Amino acid sequence: MARRKLPRFQHNAESENVVERGKEIYTTIKGKWKEKYFKNLNPIVLELACGKGEYTTGLAKEFPNKNFIGIDIKGDRIARGSRRAIDLGLKNIAFLRTSMAFLEEFFEDNEVDEIWLIHPDPQPRDKEERKRLTNSRYLGLYKKVLKNSGDFFFKTDNYPLFEYSLGTIPEVGFEILRQTTDLYNSPLLAEHFGIETYYEKLFVAKGYKINYLASKNRKK
Repeated sequence: MARRKLPRFQHNAESENVVERGKEIYTTIKGKWKEKYFKNLNPIVLELACGKGEYTTGLAKEFPNKNFIGIDIKGDRIARGSRRAIDLGLKNIAFLRTSMAFLEEFFEDNEVDEIWLIHPDPQPRDKEERKRLTNSRYLGLYKKVLKNSGDFFFKTDNYPLFEYSLGTIPEVGFEILRQTTDLYNSPLLAEHFGIETYYEKLFVAKGYKINYLASKNRKK
């Protein structure tokens, strides 16, 4: 398995659309994404825990006048998203290899216009709450880098995680504007532009309901 991953790691090392440790831009990009990487003034959109980048690339294709950054700690996943973006000829996209816990090392306060969190690991056990990407600590990081009135979108097939997040998201100062526990039978489905991840297709085929909410960052 490790040997199969080596070509993907090599791809990341050689690809301009991957920002990772060992590259000069990795330590100098904070606050300068528009200037140093995208070279335009378009809004910045993050997909957190982007996996193989299906959503990041789907959104980048749908909105050519926005800049998209997919973030994940797994290099082999990042490589797949990077290749997809290259194959599609997308220039408005980057992939950042890091943990969500280190967002502040790569983005200034208020640098980001929009954040998507799509099917994160639910971390279902009580002792794993600190790892949930919608706990108050992580949400506080998103709140800092996201502009006032910036959008935060969240989607999950795991209802217990969704229920938990309905408490934590407004608790830290996001205003929930729209929500559904059955996205595929809701008018809100149109907000997803027909983009599905590999695992979402599996979940839906097995009869799982997809939970979704849209919120706004309300800074004091």
